[in-house]
Amino acid sequence: MMAPVFVPIMMQIGYSPELAQAVYRVADSSTNIITPLMTYFAIVIAFAQKYDKNMGIGTLISVMLPFSIWLLISWSAFIIIWIFTGLPLGPNAPVFYP
Repeated sequence: MMAPVFVPIMMQIGYSPELAQAVYRVADSSTNIITPLMTYFAIVIAFAQKYDKNMGIGTLISVMLPFSIWLLISWSAFIIIWIFTGLPLGPNAPVFYP
């Protein structure tokens, strides 16, 4: 749903659609574990309650928040370094849009 908005915007500023996808994946993957809308959130809570009977949604989110922040910082640094080095994202997938 967001691709028709973000891909043309990033293409206008000179970035390839592949980079738009990579940046979206970095932002999305780091916050998946702390959102109750994640598909497997109930399963994660069930497994966590196996070891801690008082585990609930808020407790799980507060436990996973430092990991989420660390992933967001490290993945963001990685993608920034990747952009500045200019390495291609894959076969025939440049970082910058011609």
